[in-house]
Amino acid sequence: MTKIVNEIKNLVNDRDITLKELAKKIGEVENKNYSLASLSQKLCKETISYREVKLIAKLLGYKIRFIDMERRN
Repeated sequence: MTKIVNEIKNLVNDRDITLKELAKKIGEVENKNYSLASLSQKLCKETISYREVKLIAKLLGYKIRFIDMERRN
């Protein structure tokens, strides 16, 4: 299973921005100080909330989708 940190880093790289820029955007939307250190720590420890992951996806222009693996074919 891929760690969330790798998934987020790949998405950020695809959008050609840095994690620092992403942290700044999160802070702007949340109207609070959201540092690169805080984001990195949450990603590495895998303690980032689903709400934050949804926000990151939205900021990067993605949508989270659940796929029924049993009915996939």
